[in-house]
Amino acid sequence: MTRSRLLAAPTTAGLALTLFLLGSPSAVAADPHVAPGGNFDLSVWELQEPVGSPGSPTTIPSSRLQGANGYQDAYFYTDTHDGAMTFWAPEKGVTTPNSNYARSELREMNRDGSPADWTLSGSHKMTATLRVVSVTKNVCVGQIHLGSGGSSTKPLLELYYHSNGDIVLGTENSPSGGQTPHTVGHVPIGTTWNYTIAVSGGNTIDLTVNGTTTHYAIPSPFNQYKQYFKAGSYNQSSSDSTTNGARVAFYGLTVKHG
Repeated sequence: MTRSRLLAAPTTAGLALTLFLLGSPSAVAADPHVAPGGNFDLSVWELQEPVGSPGSPTTIPSSRLQGANGYQDAYFYTDTHDGAMTFWAPEKGVTTPNSNYARSELREMNRDGSPADWTLSGSHKMTATLRVVSVTKNVCVGQIHLGSGGSSTKPLLELYYHSNGDIVLGTENSPSGGQTPHTVGHVPIGTTWNYTIAVSGGNTIDLTVNGTTTHYAIPSPFNQYKQYFKAGSYNQSSSDSTTNGARVAFYGLTVKHG
């Protein structure tokens, strides 16, 4: 059975959200005066922020993200103008041990609170509507990341938005590293756009950006790994600045497995 996991899709001008629960839609206006959990079902995500101890960024569990009074701060908040779920990642921030870049980013979880960790077989899809409000160089706004099955800490793929407006998919060549870029679209900074990242048949990546779909083969060494989705603002530049960085506003985010 197909399970609908998150839950918000934009309607007119991106200012209203349609919430989906098990495939049954009902229109609900985005409330700009509540935390992101008041407009989005965040029960299947946890949040990583660019603060904490060196090499150990702060993680906010899904239990704290949920509801109108759920967690928000300067790095993760509701835009008071349009209700967008907004992520801010400055160039200077706490990073994971395997990255030089800070992030304010959601990591997919199961509803029981355990980390999502799914096989490539079956159907897996993440759909988002978003706009990049500001970015210094480029920012990753969506990922499929490797989970259990080996020692690699690499992604299967990363979707980037560049400051010149290019949208670029990076597909990892192997679990040991190396990434191939594919330019898949172009929109001016501040423009709302949408993407769907999907895996089908266990061996193909299907990417749709603003209605145009492209396909990419998954190299066989990835078959041993399980996977999970990520979405938000994973800034791809670093410096000593706390004012330069990447701010990304999401109007819709849906994850489905079946």
